[in-house]
Amino acid sequence: MLRVSQSFLRRVRGPAAQEMRRCLAATPQVKVEEGRPEPQTTTKNYSFISNIFRGELEASQLFPYPNVLNEEQTEHIASFIDPVTKFMTEVNDAAKNDDRASLDDATADGFWDLGAFALQVPAEMGGLGLNNTQYARMCEVMGAYDLGAGIVLGAHQSIGFKGILLYGTKEQKEKYLPQVSTGKVYAAFCLTEPSSGSDAGSIRCRAVKSPDGRHFILNGSKIWISNGGVADLLTVFAQTEVDDPKTGKKKDKVTAFIVERGFGGVTNGPPESKMGIKASNTAEIFFEDVKIPVENVIGEVGNGFKVAMNILNNGRFGMSATLSGTMRACIEKATEHATQRVQFGQKISEYKGIQEKLARMSMLHFAAQSMAYMISGNMDSGSVDYHLEAAISKVFASEAAWYVCDESIQILGGMGFMKSAGLERVLRDLRIFRIFEGTNDILRLFVALTGIQYAGSHLKELQRAFKNPAANLGLIMQESSRRAIRSLGFGGIDLSGYVHPKLQPAAKNVAECITLFGQTVESLLIKYGKNIVEEQFVLNRLADAAIDIYAMSVILSRVSRSLSQELPSADQELLMADCWSVEGSERVKSNLRKTSASAFLEMYGKMSQQAKNICSAGGIAHTNPYNIS
Repeated sequence: MLRVSQSFLRRVRGPAAQEMRRCLAATPQVKVEEGRPEPQTTTKNYSFISNIFRGELEASQLFPYPNVLNEEQTEHIASFIDPVTKFMTEVNDAAKNDDRASLDDATADGFWDLGAFALQVPAEMGGLGLNNTQYARMCEVMGAYDLGAGIVLGAHQSIGFKGILLYGTKEQKEKYLPQVSTGKVYAAFCLTEPSSGSDAGSIRCRAVKSPDGRHFILNGSKIWISNGGVADLLTVFAQTEVDDPKTGKKKDKVTAFIVERGFGGVTNGPPESKMGIKASNTAEIFFEDVKIPVENVIGEVGNGFKVAMNILNNGRFGMSATLSGTMRACIEKATEHATQRVQFGQKISEYKGIQEKLARMSMLHFAAQSMAYMISGNMDSGSVDYHLEAAISKVFASEAAWYVCDESIQILGGMGFMKSAGLERVLRDLRIFRIFEGTNDILRLFVALTGIQYAGSHLKELQRAFKNPAANLGLIMQESSRRAIRSLGFGGIDLSGYVHPKLQPAAKNVAECITLFGQTVESLLIKYGKNIVEEQFVLNRLADAAIDIYAMSVILSRVSRSLSQELPSADQELLMADCWSVEGSERVKSNLRKTSASAFLEMYGKMSQQAKNICSAGGIAHTNPYNIS
């Protein structure tokens, strides 16, 4: 991926500013020297999403659908499914966990005994040693039964000690991983502060090196920390003073630390009272003169944002796997009711309105599940270019799961509204998933701006080439030929060689969307230039189009494999793929049209003015119909 220019990043403003900088800075990058085209030896970006912003197809991480588990690995993960399912149905009680706002000791001990707190820790350090795809399968099982308990497990391992797993030294891993695997030591991830939510750059927690150089002295606080009241091992991010190698001056940069509660000076507030995921302990944590040994730095001093963002990027696919499990459970409950409930002389499953609901719910589940295993498979195959896809999977799954649960309640009607049905708890639990580990609003901007930056670097490369055409004739001719061919209606994206023959019409829809998407991005860059970062109405439509293109493409890949292997569900999957490609392509075209159509651009300006009026009024800016105050 190309280096994100500092001038570009400086133009990103508002609540997205620092988060955007950190997200972009955490992606693999290659520097392009100023004043001349990018060297042809630049590391290739294999991200499917990055490349569609250039109107190009990079299919290596999309086709064929990944199949990364060998027979032994498949048997290994399968051996855990039955015991975990039995435990979740016979021991764990999601409703009681919700009522008491915690796991009881027997349930927590059971999870520890199952190894559920250390799914990806190497076996020699007490864990189960699962790869990403195996981990996704376990997340899917957990998501079907209890999201609150799932957060206890996820906060512990997906982010809590993930920094040690990814960046820890040999000594750090040997010391701490056995504790969090079998020692019943809970872990937590401490990033958010009262003054820093999405704007992670405003962290005030500070760590100062002791005079003898052996410790960092930590002071500050963190809020909304999952497992905050029970964790004894904390991954903490704090400002530290470092030397700027360019200027020689001191500057503040964030560093990641391993903090033990036993160091002293670590306290926490009472558990927060939350809308959902109540079984998960959430608390504020305070640090007062905490002495952290220098050897407890994770990564390098001043490299904390990269550590934090890569921890989050690395774990987002697990959220789509978890929520696909939740959706499956909701759909099963809704289907059971629809096939038994009789109204006006027939089962409600016979009514077309209910059939449409069930079909849409199932397609959303299929797309989210397909994304989860596509990304985990890419990661297990060694990919490093999956950050945009992981962000998309989190946005898509969190919004799809909310829709599916809400529609399940609607199908059950009044029964769905009752606590005894269990769906109201699931709906409350689901609401947080659109907020934490990167809000969906920020992640949409992350996807759009990262992709645009990648596309924009290509245009800059061409501009530089034209300054010295004799030395760059090959590049200029290649691009000119490509554009000339496309202007004649040829040379567009072609997916026909990647998909099963029965999916050719769907593949054509997706190919047209990718071509149109790339053309739209180029037009927007030419129109707005660097000012595109200010056009969030437009950026959100681009992000939504990219999300739909990815969903359609992943579905094509998975269903092609199912048809080729003649899997039992292949015909059902084909129905879903055909339906999704029709509606998905229409949504893509609609969103892309809304980036340039004058009526919508004028509307965005009017919406912006409405919002300003609302803020000035402190709320609703219009009056009562009778003007009665």
